[in-house]
Amino acid sequence: MATFKIGYFVGSLARGSINRTLANALINLAPEDLEFTEIPIKDLPLYSYDYDADFPPAGRALKEAIEGSDGILFVSPEYNRSIPGALKNAIDWGSRPWGTNSFARKPTGIIGASPGSIGTAVMQSSMRAVLSFLDAPQLNAPEAYVKFNPAVFADDGTVTDEGTADFLRHYMEEYGAFVERVLAANAPGHIGDLKPDAAKLSR
Repeated sequence: MATFKIGYFVGSLARGSINRTLANALINLAPEDLEFTEIPIKDLPLYSYDYDADFPPAGRALKEAIEGSDGILFVSPEYNRSIPGALKNAIDWGSRPWGTNSFARKPTGIIGASPGSIGTAVMQSSMRAVLSFLDAPQLNAPEAYVKFNPAVFADDGTVTDEGTADFLRHYMEEYGAFVERVLAANAPGHIGDLKPDAAKLSR
Protein backbone atom coordinates (compact mmCIF):
# COMPACT_ATOMS: atom_id res chain seq x y z
CA MET A 1 0.00 0.00 0.00
CA ALA A 2 1.38 3.41 -1.02
CA THR A 3 1.79 6.01 1.71
CA PHE A 4 0.82 9.61 0.99
CA LYS A 5 2.59 12.44 2.79
CA ILE A 6 0.09 15.04 3.97
CA GLY A 7 1.26 18.45 5.12
CA TYR A 8 -1.28 20.17 7.32
CA PHE A 9 -1.78 23.77 8.41
CA VAL A 10 -3.46 24.80 11.66
CA GLY A 11 -4.87 28.27 11.01
CA SER A 12 -4.76 29.44 14.63
CA LEU A 13 -1.62 30.45 16.53
CA ALA A 14 -3.30 29.97 19.93
CA ARG A 15 -1.78 27.28 22.15
CA GLY A 16 -5.20 25.98 23.14
CA SER A 17 -6.67 26.17 19.64
CA ILE A 18 -9.73 23.99 19.16
CA ASN A 19 -8.62 23.55 15.56
CA ARG A 20 -5.35 22.01 16.71
CA THR A 21 -7.44 19.61 18.79
CA LEU A 22 -9.52 18.90 15.67
CA ALA A 23 -6.32 18.28 13.67
CA ASN A 24 -5.23 15.71 16.25
CA ALA A 25 -8.60 14.00 15.95
CA LEU A 26 -8.40 13.92 12.15
CA ILE A 27 -4.93 12.37 12.24
CA ASN A 28 -6.15 9.80 14.75
CA LEU A 29 -9.10 8.83 12.54
CA ALA A 30 -7.35 9.00 9.15
CA PRO A 31 -6.60 5.96 6.97
CA GLU A 32 -3.28 4.28 7.68
CA ASP A 33 -1.87 5.22 4.27
CA LEU A 34 -1.83 8.94 5.17
CA GLU A 35 1.27 10.23 6.96
CA PHE A 36 0.94 13.69 8.53
CA THR A 37 3.45 16.50 9.15
CA GLU A 38 2.43 19.93 10.43
CA ILE A 39 3.66 22.89 8.39
CA PRO A 40 4.33 25.64 10.98
CA ILE A 41 3.38 29.23 10.27
CA LYS A 42 4.05 31.18 13.48
CA ASP A 43 7.63 32.27 12.66
CA LEU A 44 6.89 33.72 9.23
CA PRO A 45 7.32 37.48 8.86
CA LEU A 46 4.57 39.35 7.03
CA TYR A 47 4.99 38.68 3.33
CA SER A 48 6.35 41.41 1.06
CA TYR A 49 7.69 41.07 -2.47
CA ASP A 50 10.85 42.71 -1.14
CA TYR A 51 11.74 39.20 0.07
CA ASP A 52 11.35 37.60 -3.36
CA ALA A 53 15.02 37.96 -4.30
CA ASP A 54 16.18 36.22 -1.12
CA PHE A 55 13.60 34.31 0.93
CA PRO A 56 14.29 34.07 4.69
CA PRO A 57 14.82 30.57 6.17
CA ALA A 58 11.22 30.32 7.45
CA GLY A 59 9.86 31.11 3.98
CA ARG A 60 12.14 28.58 2.27
CA ALA A 61 11.26 25.91 4.84
CA LEU A 62 7.54 26.52 4.25
CA LYS A 63 7.86 26.14 0.49
CA GLU A 64 9.98 23.01 0.85
CA ALA A 65 7.42 21.47 3.20
CA ILE A 66 4.56 22.16 0.78
CA GLU A 67 6.49 20.85 -2.21
CA GLY A 68 7.52 17.73 -0.28
CA SER A 69 3.89 16.89 0.52
CA ASP A 70 1.58 14.80 -1.65
CA GLY A 71 -1.46 16.67 -0.32
CA ILE A 72 -2.25 19.66 1.87
CA LEU A 73 -4.92 19.82 4.60
CA PHE A 74 -6.08 23.13 6.09
CA VAL A 75 -7.62 22.97 9.58
CA SER A 76 -8.65 26.47 10.50
CA PRO A 77 -10.97 28.76 12.42
CA GLU A 78 -12.78 31.71 10.88
CA TYR A 79 -11.73 35.22 11.91
CA ASN A 80 -14.05 38.12 11.06
CA ARG A 81 -15.80 36.09 8.36
CA SER A 82 -12.57 35.26 6.56
CA ILE A 83 -9.21 33.45 6.60
CA PRO A 84 -7.07 34.07 9.72
CA GLY A 85 -4.28 36.51 8.95
CA ALA A 86 -1.46 34.12 9.90
CA LEU A 87 -2.79 31.44 7.57
CA LYS A 88 -3.33 33.84 4.66
CA ASN A 89 0.21 35.13 5.19
CA ALA A 90 1.54 31.55 4.96
CA ILE A 91 -0.41 30.96 1.76
CA ASP A 92 1.07 34.14 0.28
CA TRP A 93 4.59 32.97 1.16
CA GLY A 94 3.94 29.56 -0.39
CA SER A 95 2.70 31.05 -3.66
CA ARG A 96 5.69 33.34 -4.22
CA PRO A 97 7.99 34.39 -5.89
CA TRP A 98 5.91 34.68 -9.04
CA GLY A 99 6.26 31.53 -11.12
CA THR A 100 7.16 29.32 -8.14
CA ASN A 101 3.71 28.62 -6.70
CA SER A 102 4.27 25.66 -4.35
CA PHE A 103 0.53 24.89 -4.11
CA ALA A 104 0.03 24.18 -7.82
CA ARG A 105 -1.55 20.76 -8.42
CA LYS A 106 -1.47 19.86 -4.74
CA PRO A 107 -4.72 18.13 -3.68
CA THR A 108 -6.19 20.09 -0.77
CA GLY A 109 -8.84 19.69 1.90
CA ILE A 110 -10.40 22.40 4.07
CA ILE A 111 -12.06 21.80 7.43
CA GLY A 112 -12.64 23.91 10.52
CA ALA A 113 -14.09 23.90 14.02
CA SER A 114 -16.03 26.63 15.78
CA PRO A 115 -18.24 26.95 18.86
CA GLY A 116 -21.06 27.73 16.40
CA SER A 117 -22.72 25.31 13.99
CA ILE A 118 -21.36 26.76 10.72
CA GLY A 119 -18.78 29.16 12.05
CA THR A 120 -16.12 28.35 9.45
CA ALA A 121 -18.35 28.34 6.36
CA VAL A 122 -17.35 31.81 5.15
CA MET A 123 -13.65 31.14 5.80
CA GLN A 124 -13.89 27.96 3.76
CA SER A 125 -15.58 29.80 0.92
CA SER A 126 -12.78 32.39 0.93
CA MET A 127 -10.18 29.63 0.99
CA ARG A 128 -11.75 27.96 -2.02
CA ALA A 129 -11.43 31.16 -4.04
CA VAL A 130 -7.77 31.52 -3.08
CA LEU A 131 -6.91 27.88 -3.77
CA SER A 132 -8.70 27.99 -7.13
CA PHE A 133 -6.48 30.89 -8.17
CA LEU A 134 -3.44 28.91 -7.00
CA ASP A 135 -4.40 25.89 -9.15
CA ALA A 136 -4.74 23.67 -6.08
CA PRO A 137 -7.45 21.00 -6.59
CA GLN A 138 -9.94 20.88 -3.71
CA LEU A 139 -12.04 18.18 -2.12
CA ASN A 140 -15.49 19.71 -2.62
CA ALA A 141 -17.56 17.07 -0.82
CA PRO A 142 -18.13 16.23 1.91
CA GLU A 143 -17.99 19.72 3.38
CA ALA A 144 -17.10 19.81 7.07
CA TYR A 145 -18.11 22.59 9.47
CA VAL A 146 -17.46 21.15 12.91
CA LYS A 147 -19.32 22.43 15.96
CA PHE A 148 -16.75 22.00 18.70
CA ASN A 149 -17.86 20.40 21.94
CA PRO A 150 -15.08 20.09 24.57
CA ALA A 151 -16.80 17.05 26.02
CA VAL A 152 -16.41 15.23 22.68
CA PHE A 153 -12.83 16.12 21.71
CA ALA A 154 -9.79 15.23 23.84
CA ASP A 155 -6.43 16.91 23.24
CA ASP A 156 -4.83 13.62 22.22
CA GLY A 157 -7.20 13.17 19.29
CA THR A 158 -9.76 10.94 20.97
CA VAL A 159 -13.37 11.59 19.88
CA THR A 160 -15.87 10.24 22.39
CA ASP A 161 -19.05 10.69 20.31
CA GLU A 162 -19.31 7.88 17.79
CA GLY A 163 -21.43 9.89 15.34
CA THR A 164 -18.85 12.67 15.22
CA ALA A 165 -16.01 10.14 14.93
CA ASP A 166 -17.80 8.41 12.03
CA PHE A 167 -18.26 11.72 10.20
CA LEU A 168 -14.63 12.77 10.61
CA ARG A 169 -13.41 9.29 9.67
CA HIS A 170 -15.52 9.46 6.50
CA TYR A 171 -14.13 12.92 5.70
CA MET A 172 -10.56 11.67 5.98
CA GLU A 173 -11.30 8.57 3.91
CA GLU A 174 -12.76 10.77 1.18
CA TYR A 175 -9.80 13.14 1.41
CA GLY A 176 -7.34 10.25 1.12
CA ALA A 177 -9.16 8.90 -1.95
CA PHE A 178 -9.17 12.39 -3.46
CA VAL A 179 -5.40 12.76 -2.96
CA GLU A 180 -4.85 9.43 -4.69
CA ARG A 181 -7.08 10.42 -7.65
CA VAL A 182 -5.37 13.79 -8.15
CA LEU A 183 -1.88 12.31 -7.96
CA ALA A 184 -2.85 9.62 -10.47
CA ALA A 185 -4.26 12.25 -12.83
CA ASN A 186 -1.06 14.29 -12.56
CA ALA A 187 1.27 11.32 -13.05
CA PRO A 188 3.57 11.36 -16.10
CA GLY A 189 2.00 9.56 -19.04
CA HIS A 190 -1.57 10.25 -17.89
CA ILE A 191 -3.85 11.03 -20.80
CA GLY A 192 -4.09 14.68 -19.74
CA ASP A 193 -0.29 15.04 -20.06
CA LEU A 194 -0.05 13.54 -23.57
CA LYS A 195 0.26 15.61 -26.73
CA PRO A 196 -3.10 16.13 -28.49
CA ASP A 197 -2.43 13.52 -31.21
CA ALA A 198 -1.24 10.92 -28.71
CA ALA A 199 -4.22 11.58 -26.47
CA LYS A 200 -6.55 11.11 -29.43
CA LEU A 201 -4.94 7.79 -30.34
CA SER A 202 -5.16 6.48 -26.78
CA ARG A 203 -8.92 6.92 -26.51
